[in-house]
Amino acid sequence: MQHLDLKVIESALEWAREGETLWLCTVLATFGSSPREPGSWLVARRDGRHVGSLSGGCVEEDFLDRLRDGDFDRPVTILAYGAADGPQGPRIQLPCGGILEVLVERLPPDAATIAHYEALRDALAGRRHLIRCVDPVTGEFQCFDDEGVGPRVVRDGERGMIRMRVGPAVRLIIAGISPVSAACAEFACALGFEVIVCDPREEARLDFNVSGVELRPELPSLFIASGACHAATAVVALTHDPRIDDLAMIDAVRTPAFYIGVMGSNRTSEARAERLQRVGGLTEDELDRLHMPIGLSLGSKTPAEIALAVMADILRVQRGRLRNML
Repeated sequence: MQHLDLKVIESALEWAREGETLWLCTVLATFGSSPREPGSWLVARRDGRHVGSLSGGCVEEDFLDRLRDGDFDRPVTILAYGAADGPQGPRIQLPCGGILEVLVERLPPDAATIAHYEALRDALAGRRHLIRCVDPVTGEFQCFDDEGVGPRVVRDGERGMIRMRVGPAVRLIIAGISPVSAACAEFACALGFEVIVCDPREEARLDFNVSGVELRPELPSLFIASGACHAATAVVALTHDPRIDDLAMIDAVRTPAFYIGVMGSNRTSEARAERLQRVGGLTEDELDRLHMPIGLSLGSKTPAEIALAVMADILRVQRGRLRNML
């Protein structure tokens, strides 16, 4: 399944090359309940054709109606939907009284804009991570290289600059099939991850039935070593089978993956660390990259509870949060 952000930018690039002026909308912030997270995109033409979403309903309808009526001719506009003083006052209500702040950029189809779309497309395809900076007064934009970890949208309180992280869809590679693997894949799909499960065992694959997952009949270590990990990749081993888990860890630490974890108790993890160092040749620094035992300490017992702890820890690291941060 192609990541929605990539569909948005590829459509924008195609339309810009056809000479269309476009309006790129970005969710800047949400307060209360909101269907889309900060950083979500929608691109639209004046005739109402669009790709992407902001809320999944009323916000898009209002924006597209106003666009067709000739609004948003300034280079940049910031809207607040759901607020009493927003563009439609109290007439548009988001779930549970939420508020959605949206950046609207009017982008002409010139060479600079097309080059900008191309850079965003390359970032979304996994070639690099970018910080996209937009001046909310002038609409001027520029990009800088980024490490890819942290909040998707940051506002500069002094200068007012808007900084948005752009990178590939977060990928989760699950090494081996188990009940925890299935639950983890379901959680990850619901969170919008690109999920790839690798297992060479035919009998294990026959019993695996999670929609939206790419299932590969090969050793996870071989897939990981093939270059499957970029900086927005998490790798988890959840089988308790060292023939699968250990090999996956040995190859994963040689990649730029932002999270690498393996399931097991404290005692099992200590034995695995010794084994990976002795047999796999891992250094102390490489061992330090491994989250083992994996996941947050939630007292998890069932496969679903363990999977919840795993995905919560992956999200924590992805967002740049320390374990003791509130």
